[in-house]
Amino acid sequence: MSKPRIAVTMGDPAGIGPEICLDLLADSSVADRCVPIVFGDTEVLRLCAGQTGKNGDFQVVGKDNLSSTSSPSVLDLGLMEMDQLQPGIINPATGKATYGYVMEAIDACLAGQVDAVATCPANKEAMKSAGIPHPGHTEIFAERTQSKRFCMAFFSKTISCSLVTVHAGYTEVPGLLSEERIIDVIELTRETHEKLLGKEPSIGICGLNPHAGENGLFGNGEEERIIMPAIEKTRAKGFNLTGPLPPDTAFTESMRRQIDAYVCMYHDQGLIPVKALAFEEAVNVTLGLPLVRTSVDHGTALDIAWQDKADASSLKAAVNLAVRLID
Repeated sequence: MSKPRIAVTMGDPAGIGPEICLDLLADSSVADRCVPIVFGDTEVLRLCAGQTGKNGDFQVVGKDNLSSTSSPSVLDLGLMEMDQLQPGIINPATGKATYGYVMEAIDACLAGQVDAVATCPANKEAMKSAGIPHPGHTEIFAERTQSKRFCMAFFSKTISCSLVTVHAGYTEVPGLLSEERIIDVIELTRETHEKLLGKEPSIGICGLNPHAGENGLFGNGEEERIIMPAIEKTRAKGFNLTGPLPPDTAFTESMRRQIDAYVCMYHDQGLIPVKALAFEEAVNVTLGLPLVRTSVDHGTALDIAWQDKADASSLKAAVNLAVRLID
């Protein structure tokens, strides 16, 4: 049986994406499990290799060879205007290139040329300056694949969280919560974790307000009106659910021993514990897509870009999880 082919988008060329891609291509343990194919620019990668002292000798393939590629390689898309590239500097040109790598990878996966997509970090400011209308990768994947029911999640051995709302300000969150949306996220979380664990997962549902609202004392009854009804409807289907949990005690060690995955109401409710407890091992996954998409759990790290300081652990974890999630 041939090894799965994983499209790895290079991310923002001015960030740490190029150097962690070089580390990935050079890692024989990754190549033992799959065929990573970096969707990016060979000129950027070789320039980065020269600046960081990494190995710049890699195989280059064309679009016509994707389906037959059997060793780590780079698909040279030639999207970066090299005279516009300054490592560590936000630039519309790098945002445009980042978006192009992602779109090419999604289309290759939908066409069956690759088996999954793992993404290196994009810079939201650079993409916005390039006129890209999406706030992040999750929304790009959802639109390109015409997915209506999806969510962002983070997986690790230590803690896993799915998010009901993502890139929204705190004042917007209550208005974005709905019973239907919470049910969707619970169902997507349960489906994926059942596949990974081989058993019915225990899922903890966080409340929105301090003390999970404490019977209506805090907030506007979000727990009673929205969150609890969603829990009751999915619990009736046989799901193993706990909650609404007070967010300040939901992630203690004793609670984590009882819970396989959390459903969190907003971005930082899930991301703070994930990054505090599992920053180097956590993987960002988009649930509900017609393809497997994983990602690093960190940003472009412009302050250390192209200095041989970046850690490729999260990218390698993302690629390995993509292999596990492929049907």
